Amino acid sequence: MIRCASFVMLTVALCGSIATPQVTVKKKRIERTSAASGQEMYKHYCAVCHGTDGKGDGPAAPALKKQPTDLTSLAAKNNGQFPILRVQNSIEKGVVSAHGTSDMPVWGPLFKDIGGTAKTPQGEIQQRVHNLADYIKSLQK
Repeated sequence: MIRCASFVMLTVALCGSIATPQVTVKKKRIERTSAASGQEMYKHYCAVCHGTDGKGDGPAAPALKKQPTDLTSLAAKNNGQFPILRVQNSIEKGVVSAHGTSDMPVWGPLFKDIGGTAKTPQGEIQQRVHNLADYIKSLQK
């Protein structure tokens, strides 16, 4: 039996005759992407909430309790230095919220289970976290 990791995805439904889209967030299987491409992982795993440009305005953002972080301003909010370790930790272990649970998936366990029945090697998980964080660094203003 193949185990699969899941994460949130966006669906947009039209309600009745009113053409106002209602955003709902549903779970879907995580797609295997190249561990070598931070950009590809960002597109598949992050853009739905954080937006293609990283500003926190992805199509699923309106359905979340809290606006997704503007990833383009992380360095600016950290005295001009990109907080690489904090970003890597957030990706791998999640964000601890003082006001309840976080909407953001914890990617470390999802990356671990991306291989199905065979666990993903720790080196590949670290490569994914590193390359995804490096891509987010490239989005800085």
